[in-house]
Amino acid sequence: MTADAAVLLLVDLQQRLAPAIHRGDRVIDRTARLAEAASLLGVPVLATEQVPDKLGPTVERLAGYPHLVTHKSSFGAEPGGLVPPGRSEVVVTGMEAHVCVLQTTLRLLADGHRVLFVADAVGSRDPDDRSAALDRARAAGAEIVTSEMVLFEWLRDATHPRFREVQKLLK
Repeated sequence: MTADAAVLLLVDLQQRLAPAIHRGDRVIDRTARLAEAASLLGVPVLATEQVPDKLGPTVERLAGYPHLVTHKSSFGAEPGGLVPPGRSEVVVTGMEAHVCVLQTTLRLLADGHRVLFVADAVGSRDPDDRSAALDRARAAGAEIVTSEMVLFEWLRDATHPRFREVQKLLK
């Protein structure tokens, strides 16, 4: 995984959905860590919003990061037009893991993208649903990673000019 090939995708991290998610604050914290690092490292940040007139916009803490927000009513986002040209790796975070995050992941995989499903930055209302989503995503070909794994792979080396700034995000 490299910062040059990656995009960070925030799936439906929306104001009215977030309070219902098991450990939702942690999902948002880990996603914010990734979004801040992405900003430092030149990784585009994209977001989807599921029926925003009902579920609200992206949570305030993350709202300033996406370069593009796509509104949708289908549970899985369409890959066409979502991933910029020249980017083949999609680092996926979001809510709910077993519905919109999983269906978007399956569509991205079918479209030929490498998908990295960030285990500590996805959530569902029920932990069992999240667990099943991780299993299914893995079986379909997504790589299950953690936010820290992503950060260090994007950096590659302790001599990276942004190493200290990214390292601070882990505290």
